[in-house]
Amino acid sequence: MKRYSYKKVDAFTSGKSMGNPAAYIVTGKDKLTDNEYLKIGKEHAGFVSEVVFCSDSKVADCKLTYYSSECEVDFCGHGTIATMYELIKGNESWRDRDKISIETNKKGVLTVYNNLKSEDSIYITAPKALFFNCNISKDRIAQALNISSDDISDKYDIDLIDAGLRTLIVPINSLDKEITIYPDEKYLKQFVLDNDIDTILIYSKQCSQPDYFAHTRVFAPKFGYLEDPATGSGNSAFANYLLKHNLWDGSPISVEQGGDNIIFNSVKLKTNGLEVLFGGKATVRIEGVYLL
Repeated sequence: MKRYSYKKVDAFTSGKSMGNPAAYIVTGKDKLTDNEYLKIGKEHAGFVSEVVFCSDSKVADCKLTYYSSECEVDFCGHGTIATMYELIKGNESWRDRDKISIETNKKGVLTVYNNLKSEDSIYITAPKALFFNCNISKDRIAQALNISSDDISDKYDIDLIDAGLRTLIVPINSLDKEITIYPDEKYLKQFVLDNDIDTILIYSKQCSQPDYFAHTRVFAPKFGYLEDPATGSGNSAFANYLLKHNLWDGSPISVEQGGDNIIFNSVKLKTNGLEVLFGGKATVRIEGVYLL
């Protein structure tokens, strides 16, 4: 039986918010099989959104592989925040470095920016964005979200952008409506599978607090759960959406995320030259050993 360092960490926590749960397992030199990855992912169904496996890398400081309870995930922003925030804090040789490189299994090598001393946060370079034509009608999207088409704003565009995961971005007219949308998970899962979508981000330019730029929510039934309470990939797609439509100049902003059933979480966004960065802090909930 093998023993691996294990932590359950909530990413994008802010104040009393609970963040988005991820677990990470440090496998080091060991390479697990796809079946072992998926087995561990299935064991965590309903406990965390994704499990991150951290192994040695020949091209970066470490390699991250992501699994939900359903499948391998191309990229997991909150899992990257959760894992790297704790690994940097716990690694004396990394703690004083400004940058750490990570190899991701599907999205290449990315950079982690260490801002722990200045703002108790880290930032990750989002994968290079891919932009797609969105040919899905407003009425069809409204039906999938179980809302009226009148709830979708005509002031802003609907778009489809991949900055880690292929994300359908839908503007909602008001914050009150946006935070109370709860689609049927089974129906929405079929919709995303039929339209080759990974996640759906809905947003309102209205916020509960004046120091936030926008309010977002992300639905991810493809990966075995209805909603992601705080996301890196979804909000990275949103950052690219804002830049594309000239709604943001790339300066540091914070986005609040979540429905009316939780305390809102906080995701930081900024640009670094031509790159979008997403960031935040994390909170350890469980620490121990995973036995395989």
